[in-house]
Amino acid sequence: RWRNIDEEDAEPPQARFRPQRDVGPQLNRTASYTPLELFQLFFTTTVIDTLVRNTNTYGEKKCQSQRESWVPVTAADMYSYICLVLYMGIVPLKTLKEFWRGSTLFSLPFPASVMPCRRFLAISRSLHMNDPAKEAANDQKKGTLGYDRLFKIKPLYEQILEACHTHFHPHQHISIDERMVASKARFGFKQYSRNKPTKWGFKLYVLADSICGYTLNFFVYVGKDGEPTGKGISYDAVMRLLNIPFLGKGYKLYVDNFYTSPALFLDLLKKKIWACGTIRSNIAGYPKEKTNMPDKTPRGTIRWIRKGDLLFVKWFDTREVTMCTTMHKAYSNDMAKRKVKNKDGQWTVKHVPIPGCVKDYNKHMGGVDLSDALIGYYNVLHKTQRWYKTLFYHFVDIATVNAFILHKEMCKMQNRPTGTQKLFREKLILSLAQNASTGEAAVAECDVPGLGHLPAYFLNRATAGRRSCVVCKRKSPVYCSTCHKTLCFTTLRNCYSKWHRSNN
Repeated sequence: RWRNIDEEDAEPPQARFRPQRDVGPQLNRTASYTPLELFQLFFTTTVIDTLVRNTNTYGEKKCQSQRESWVPVTAADMYSYICLVLYMGIVPLKTLKEFWRGSTLFSLPFPASVMPCRRFLAISRSLHMNDPAKEAANDQKKGTLGYDRLFKIKPLYEQILEACHTHFHPHQHISIDERMVASKARFGFKQYSRNKPTKWGFKLYVLADSICGYTLNFFVYVGKDGEPTGKGISYDAVMRLLNIPFLGKGYKLYVDNFYTSPALFLDLLKKKIWACGTIRSNIAGYPKEKTNMPDKTPRGTIRWIRKGDLLFVKWFDTREVTMCTTMHKAYSNDMAKRKVKNKDGQWTVKHVPIPGCVKDYNKHMGGVDLSDALIGYYNVLHKTQRWYKTLFYHFVDIATVNAFILHKEMCKMQNRPTGTQKLFREKLILSLAQNASTGEAAVAECDVPGLGHLPAYFLNRATAGRRSCVVCKRKSPVYCSTCHKTLCFTTLRNCYSKWHRSNN
């Protein structure tokens, strides 16, 4: 039967927290990391090389039927491109070309100093995360079990996920929720979410740290794939997100009523993971006994029923809230403040009883919401009809926010001032621009036998595609075809010869 607040409930065994790694950033905790170094934990040289190689392959293929030949993208170009993508999240304008307009209203010198507009748009049009030849082979498998809907984003998707796992270990309280990434592109796995601010787009299932909002694990939902367990989409999603070998035991998981089920909570308990969440009354395993809650139930009324390791709680606030938990007792003398009107119509503060599971749920459930909020402040998402580009922009967002959270956690450990996310992004943008202009992210220098260091133009027109010279920092359309360095080669300036002599 449903019991009331006066009846004592036995407290369940509490979780003994035993993580397999030290909680927090998995970095040198005495070192000081720049925003660029933290960002490069996610967008590593391997990631950049993958983007450069596949973008060049697709760009050359696309330009075969056009007048202008494809100018190969270098690692420096890709860093410049990501730099401007992040910059556009801080300074949003309606169209991309407005960032390069020289009028009084649109006088932004920074984008033009990093990359010409035509070059940025060319890279954006040809941006690719996977090998076009392999994509074509995958497209041949449409309609079969071997077809992979996410094949276009696979390399970057896997590398970003691995970085999220590697560089941070979550605190004891974690949460799982959905995230919607807006997109109007046409693709077969577009989702609709009625209760989210973003109604149409990609649906991601996300595991986040409840304390800081770090995105630890996620996957893009593409419909029913693999072998279902027969226990529902929500059950499979939770088990997939928690399938991290080094996670450890004693974690406390918070989920909403989409995921909560007695079967899930009992199976998680076998894995030494305690769980708490709101629950729907029509779910299998929910108590069928009727509660004795009258129509005009006083605020703070609690009813509970225990079935083995599962505790079901009903609490009446402005409406009825139903919870299921494996880590709480029914009532632990907690009180909540509520504003109510007295008989004279004046607002007064009233203390009402609140179950411990509701209190903890309100405190720790917002990990994914915190992550969404940090991403939403300076979202880098651009309008595009290519669905895989939308996910590329979202991966940049995840990498930037996770890098910022690592920065905050390191500052707390070292008793240093944290700064805001905006300041962190500004430093990252400037570092990316400097990294590209000085050639630190350029392709390693190498001598090609029989060719030598021959000059070449970026584009057929001398005024298009110019970049900063590595010697005098002025704009030049010439680069060395072997060293991949931008160098002046005119009647007034011969930085080409000067640089090669100084570097033997």
